[in-house]
Amino acid sequence: MANSDHGGSPTQPTVAGHGGTADRLAERKSLLRGRLRAARSRLSQAERAAAGLALMAAVLELPQAQMAGTIAAYLSVGTEPPTGGLVFALWKRGGYVLLPVLRDDYDLDWASYEGPDSLVPGPRGLLEPAAQRRGTGAISRADLVIVPALAVDRAGNRLGRGGGSYDRALARVGSQVPTIALLYDDELLDEVPAGPHDQRVRAVGQPGRGIFWVG
Repeated sequence: MANSDHGGSPTQPTVAGHGGTADRLAERKSLLRGRLRAARSRLSQAERAAAGLALMAAVLELPQAQMAGTIAAYLSVGTEPPTGGLVFALWKRGGYVLLPVLRDDYDLDWASYEGPDSLVPGPRGLLEPAAQRRGTGAISRADLVIVPALAVDRAGNRLGRGGGSYDRALARVGSQVPTIALLYDDELLDEVPAGPHDQRVRAVGQPGRGIFWVG
């Protein structure tokens, strides 16, 4: 799934015309991403699979997920906690599931998931729905939004992969809509570096703790 940059209100602001501040923020994020990716790479396939199953159970038990008519989710890639089973279960339960489609400008379009056979190869090794694109604003109509992250802090600041795709997408989500980042158990941090364009999430899912609210 297309992942990107992060969440929250500024802990170290990026000021227009002050390239040094922006460079320092970018460097802090890059260093943290490197450490988190290295830690994920050390997890076994069995550990990743177990994390995916635990997260799926936690999301499916969430009242907001049970009541949601439209859910924006994502298909995991690489060492992310697996979400294929979760997406399938949400769809089988009757939810209208939207998955992202990465655009050339790194913004996210959205299309409906209609089962495993509805997926086609996309850019960067991603799988994307073959259904009609619903536009970048489709996420604003979701009742629940589930996003990838490398880490989140206790204020809800989210660290993604650096492309900015999810910051743009999350900026379109209403203030009352639950936004949940799925993590491994050691990826809730005391602080995640964030700038003024980074969007916070409102909840975190972890295999050992389930879903809980942050911020």
